[in-house]
Amino acid sequence: MAIINFGGTNETVVTREEFTLVKALETLKNETIAVIGYGVQGPGQSLNLKDNGFNVIVGQRKGGKSWEKAIQDGWIENENLFEIEEACKRATIIQYLLSDAGQIASWPLIKSYLTENKTLYFSHGFGITYKEQTGIIPPLNVDVILVAPKGSGTSLRRLFLKGEGLNSSYAVFQDYSGLAKNKALALGIGVGSGYLFETDFQKEVFSDLTGERGILMGALAGLFEAQYNVLRKHGHSPSEAYNETVEELTQSLMPLVAENGMDWMYANTSVTAQRGALDWKGKFRDLNTPLFEELYQKVASGEEAKRVIEEGSKVDYREKLEAELNEIKNSELWLTGKEVRKLRPKL
Repeated sequence: MAIINFGGTNETVVTREEFTLVKALETLKNETIAVIGYGVQGPGQSLNLKDNGFNVIVGQRKGGKSWEKAIQDGWIENENLFEIEEACKRATIIQYLLSDAGQIASWPLIKSYLTENKTLYFSHGFGITYKEQTGIIPPLNVDVILVAPKGSGTSLRRLFLKGEGLNSSYAVFQDYSGLAKNKALALGIGVGSGYLFETDFQKEVFSDLTGERGILMGALAGLFEAQYNVLRKHGHSPSEAYNETVEELTQSLMPLVAENGMDWMYANTSVTAQRGALDWKGKFRDLNTPLFEELYQKVASGEEAKRVIEEGSKVDYREKLEAELNEIKNSELWLTGKEVRKLRPKL
């Protein structure tokens, strides 16, 4: 464990130098890890675990797209790829990586295989935190843990193949064996975490839902649309509006912020950019703080979870979702983006 000072606040984190891969493999040497679900997080986590030398199998419904994807990724039927029931039967650790809606639907089946001393693993606190709505209440004689990579499963895998890692949070909800924390840390190292920081299931889901609806997706997409539309309204071409709104941010500035921080970026731009950004930063902060507070309260109250569950359970949800996604895809903003990406130079 390392104590790191984050902007004046001390926080304990776990690094790969302290909790080594060798220690992680030793911790889980007698465990069979079943990754249930092969959608967003399943591929990255399972492949990283396999490549790191853990005893891992995949459980998925046979015949679907995810089953075929698993086969394409090198998983072998009846060797390390099984139907969900068989994978759960073989597992001592069940990594429950189905979607939130999928977890609700499959919970009676999964619960039936949670016999004494097994471990139930999540990468999202949704099902446990909102148990009154999801019905996901684990038996008391199993460990319940969480490792939540701070990024997509695709990024987790790409970074792993480059010898890098995504930071992850970890949590213990139920420690029946007395070894739950070490299991969580071992799995965090196994899936390719850069470092691990402690949280609990509720904090994980509150921050995650706020982030998805806020900066990571909802706010970002909304700000893109707002600036692009204003520029277009005032006569700027699609290419100019898109490059100034999206391309420069994603291809130039955000990589620099990720590498060096926002202060460095401000210090290394023109006086015109510096002065304007500093003057307007506070206005954007003050305007959006009440909106973020409203968002957080709706997450904390369970209102957002209720909407997700209700909408996701409707028979026509996929059809309506496709229509909403197509509205974004076919907007001038993102059609322009598609063409701009094609024109990126390969030097």
